[in-house]
Amino acid sequence: MLQRLRSSLCRGLALGSAFGLPGLSRNSSPGLVGFTVRHVSPLRHAFPHARSFVMACLPRATAALARQDCSNGCPAPFVEERGSEVAETFRAKDLIITPATVLKEKPDPDSLVFGTVFTDHMLTVEWSSASGWEKPHIKPFENLSLHPAASALHYGVELFEGLKAFRGVDNKIRLFRPDLNMKRMYRSAVRTTLPVFDEEELLECILQLIQIDREWVPYSTSASLYIRPTFIGTEPSLGVKKPSKAQLFVILSPVGSYFSGGTFNPVSLWANPKYVRAWKGGTGDCKMGGNYGASLLAQCEAAENGCQQVLWLYGKDDQITEVGTMNLFLYWINEDGEEELATPPLDGIILPGVTRQSIIQLAQQWGEFKVCERYLTMDDLTTALEGNRVKEMFGSGTAGIVCPVSGVLYKGQMLHIPTMENGPKLASRILEKLTDIQYGREESDWTIVLP
Repeated sequence: MLQRLRSSLCRGLALGSAFGLPGLSRNSSPGLVGFTVRHVSPLRHAFPHARSFVMACLPRATAALARQDCSNGCPAPFVEERGSEVAETFRAKDLIITPATVLKEKPDPDSLVFGTVFTDHMLTVEWSSASGWEKPHIKPFENLSLHPAASALHYGVELFEGLKAFRGVDNKIRLFRPDLNMKRMYRSAVRTTLPVFDEEELLECILQLIQIDREWVPYSTSASLYIRPTFIGTEPSLGVKKPSKAQLFVILSPVGSYFSGGTFNPVSLWANPKYVRAWKGGTGDCKMGGNYGASLLAQCEAAENGCQQVLWLYGKDDQITEVGTMNLFLYWINEDGEEELATPPLDGIILPGVTRQSIIQLAQQWGEFKVCERYLTMDDLTTALEGNRVKEMFGSGTAGIVCPVSGVLYKGQMLHIPTMENGPKLASRILEKLTDIQYGREESDWTIVLP
């Protein structure tokens, strides 16, 4: 009977398309319902309660089946009654808060080791295909309890984000462009077949978590509170499939300066096409743990060759893509004799970094040189070095904002990059500008201030 119902629903869907009703469509994106009513649909105005009527007429088990897409069994986006294509989500107003009874001692900001100390509380939200999102819960920091067959453990069905909260010179706590992290996390969830959520609601939950643990934001303009949202599939099965259970959680960790002693230390890079970080059609543009775990062996070889980081290459022409876990920028005189800040384009193998986007926008606002998203190869770099056209090369990311590059080991030869000899004027200017915004020395709409 359930199969007949599914067939009927699919036939009805096909009829909607046949009669030119664009408001009713099949949608195989992650979510809960196989029928999507679009924003400005003629059908939506004609039958405003069509979806509610169909679902209300179905028994519970049948309604659950109707939530599955008719073609591939993958849930599609749920559409709330107000008609916007926002998936069924948890709400910050429903937060359950269980305060910790024992509070830990706060560490000295100058002695922090990245990611080893955690605050008193964490945020967790459970999801299942049967009941959707549960209420978000802020509770004392604790270990997770997972089924040994959880899909995150076996098949890497997981993703994460990384952003920071800063205590400014005015003692106010700011987050730097967190909306971009939420958007990227949403995109990663779609790619991982994990359930989608309302980005603003998640951000509001995170803000409340930081509010509770606000004393953990270091009283220092060289330290910050690292925020790690994580999303894992908890499907208790060894089947390779879209998970029916998932857990989203957020933990906080105070971190010190990326550059020890405040010194702007450059790094050397190991460039070898032996290993590839990402490829077309893969997940290089998403923030998934598998991208990082698979990079560790290359990092070890870089260290064995006397380099601090890996310069990731791609393709037969050895395209330059990323630096370790950072985006890459080259400040040079290009082939046409123009002063240019170049970075590889977002073509599916580059992570769309928040710092990367901020640097591009800043440089465009300055308007002092050309800013370009373009392909760069090792031949481009070596030719430019031979012609003394390279000014600076640096990586960018949340951890250190910018990290200057002093050399690239390629085909057995160490190529000297004159970043430090040139100041590094641009890298230092970018670092100063962004830290001024983050620590409140300069007002900007790129930050959110906690009340």
